Amino acid sequence: MAFSIRLNEEERKLVDSYAKLHSMTVGEAFKRALFERIDEEYDRAVFEEAYRDYVKDGKKSRPISELWKEVGV
Repeated sequence: MAFSIRLNEEERKLVDSYAKLHSMTVGEAFKRALFERIDEEYDRAVFEEAYRDYVKDGKKSRPISELWKEVGV
């Protein structure tokens, strides 16, 4: 699938600079950015759902120092 994006001159310079800095094409830079964003949003959604379930089940967090004491660290 191919698509086009309209950029002003300043945006184009920034994208070109970023792509050059990372030794990739402009297309690769956009593709990487898109999939990183998708991955981050997916991870956040999974976390939020798991945390809601955790709280709904009556669980509460505790300081990490308590866990270290419990396991003898």
